[in-house]
Amino acid sequence: MRLFFALWPDVDAATRLACVAAELNFKSPARLVDAKDYHVTLAFIGDVAASSLAVLRQVGGSLQAPRCTIALHSLEYWPQSRVVVAAARETPPPLLTLWAQLHEATGMPRAQLRTHVTLARKVAQPPVMQAMSPILWRVTRFSLVRSETGGAQSAYTVVDTWPLLDET
Repeated sequence: MRLFFALWPDVDAATRLACVAAELNFKSPARLVDAKDYHVTLAFIGDVAASSLAVLRQVGGSLQAPRCTIALHSLEYWPQSRVVVAAARETPPPLLTLWAQLHEATGMPRAQLRTHVTLARKVAQPPVMQAMSPILWRVTRFSLVRSETGGAQSAYTVVDTWPLLDET
């Protein structure tokens, strides 16, 4: 099974992101990501045996980081990935702490965390994108998620979720 740790937006942030995505004008084969699938990936684990699931759940349950707010400020086209994303200018320090803890606990290599939410995939040419008002997303929990590929798009299933600590 393919697993990753991620953040899922609250209803307000997901709704605002969907409104921004709906205003994008694409040509085929580009497709919008369904709002229920919006997320920020913290650590992509990849394919693992079912026996590793308990260990990854223990990892998630053992980590502690404070809640924070992500501010998504702009739309960006990433040609190498052929995606349009809503991106944050800065990653909040508590989120960097959680990201570092996840990578250390899982032994995953640390590539730079670029906080973003993918809004559209298979975008062959950069669309005309309007300026975006910041979308604030209050991060209160993180999840272990299973990704099932096949068909037209991935299907995500939240395996487990853990709360983040109140800010001090």
